[in-house]
Amino acid sequence: MAATDASVEGQQTPVRVSDTEAGVMEKETGTPRIISVNGDDTSSLRSAGGRKTKVTLQMKIISVVLVSLIGFGSHWSSGVTGAMKTALKKGMGINNTQYALLDATDNFIKSVLIITTGLYTDRLGGAKTLVWGNALFTIGSVLVAAATTTRNFKFMLGAMVIQSLGDVATQVAQYKVFSSWFAPSDGFASTLGFELGLGKIGSFVGQTTANVIATNLGDFSWTFWMSVVMNVFTNLVTVVFYLFTRWCNKHYSDGGKSDPATGEVLTENNRKLEWKQFSRLPWPFWCVIMFTGFQTTCASVFGSNATELAEQRFHVSSIKAGFYSALTQYMGFFLVPLLGMFIDVFGQRLSVMMVCGTGMFLSMSLIMWAHTMSGTAAGFGFYAFAVSLGPTVIIDAIRTSMWYQDVFGSAYAIKICLNNVMSIIMRIVTGVIQDHDNDTYNHVIIVYVILAAGSLLIGLGLVVGGSSFVSPIELGRLQWSRKKRFAGGDKINEAREAFETGIRAVWNRRFSMFSLVVLFVLTLGAWACYFWGVATGHND
Repeated sequence: MAATDASVEGQQTPVRVSDTEAGVMEKETGTPRIISVNGDDTSSLRSAGGRKTKVTLQMKIISVVLVSLIGFGSHWSSGVTGAMKTALKKGMGINNTQYALLDATDNFIKSVLIITTGLYTDRLGGAKTLVWGNALFTIGSVLVAAATTTRNFKFMLGAMVIQSLGDVATQVAQYKVFSSWFAPSDGFASTLGFELGLGKIGSFVGQTTANVIATNLGDFSWTFWMSVVMNVFTNLVTVVFYLFTRWCNKHYSDGGKSDPATGEVLTENNRKLEWKQFSRLPWPFWCVIMFTGFQTTCASVFGSNATELAEQRFHVSSIKAGFYSALTQYMGFFLVPLLGMFIDVFGQRLSVMMVCGTGMFLSMSLIMWAHTMSGTAAGFGFYAFAVSLGPTVIIDAIRTSMWYQDVFGSAYAIKICLNNVMSIIMRIVTGVIQDHDNDTYNHVIIVYVILAAGSLLIGLGLVVGGSSFVSPIELGRLQWSRKKRFAGGDKINEAREAFETGIRAVWNRRFSMFSLVVLFVLTLGAWACYFWGVATGHND
């Protein structure tokens, strides 16, 4: 292949980059996937057509702010349902199993459609998917609010399906957008931290105000109508972001966003569905997926029941319980942006996952064995710390473990699929356990402890596996600092090429296919749990 030429604005002589330095690699279609390595963020490059090829920091910051505002609205809405569990059960006249079924409906829809959505998000682009996804989500939220007003449980189940169809699209799309603007150790984790931190504030506001709105306005359905208003705001911001993205596409060429370490071009959308790349995701990616299967599921299922647990353990009203549980779940919002910056600069992703798993295990253990209010409060404190670490490091580790950014949407869809599949199973199971345990959490906590213990063990295994003695490049690069990753771009490209040839390519493809089959089996199990809930959820 010929060397790559790049002209720097203000210089008369074009800079010529060798194949080794550029890491040039072609797709099977012949289109270059990786064009050059340029760590100089201050340079302003222009294409032959006059468009800038180097996206400015100002444009990147605007994109982060807009997508974060979109996330704020969706997180606000998600914080409402968990806080309203007691009010929903009383107002709608349903039991724990029916509530678990209501909650599982959202997870069921996502498990059915999320993989396909991820593939098509990679194909269409994150910005376009955000527009129609948020519009559908808003329609669903209107129907959910109407169902709570009419006290119709079956209507609410149907409304949740429509709302979930929109949510399933937006979950992948917003992080696909980030991956197309930022590379690992070059702002991706910091961007995640900012968005997730703002999202925690949104969830906190939604959860703490949910019961306040219901009490002061005299009906819990008003809380869901307020959620509709927030969703309308989210739609307006989404349209602004879509127009902003179109403007950027006119003023910047496709090569304007690239990984400064490996030279990989960061794409917004693909020319076709990347089924082949999807079917051979690297084994370090699946290691991260194993961790999130335990840690995120534990955090999600516990979080949805935290308000009611606080009511029982602290003997307080639903309003105070909502505030306490929201405080413990979201008080770490200021840690999330700091964690993102830490990961971008120092790496240590596997170590952070291990600390996260340890915190989850300590939290669930205290809540299980310390039945006093002080013991429960301490458990909530450890939970607040651990849950603040999880999302940022997991999403960034998924991106860093991959060889190609253009299938990040599909890879992240796998993560969401597993989380929702596990949540369906765990929520149905724990709902049944609670109904047979006098509506207490004495035995439900055992399930939480098992999940937390799994995340701790996997976290320890990842740290050992990423050591210089086991897998210093494939898994070990998740520990690399910004400086080391930028200096080791050639090593990453060499490892990628070795990973795709010979016996290692065959082994990885088989391992990836085996993992997809396991995910499919778990999905079938989750669907069985869901339909069992449909058949028996109306029986006390």
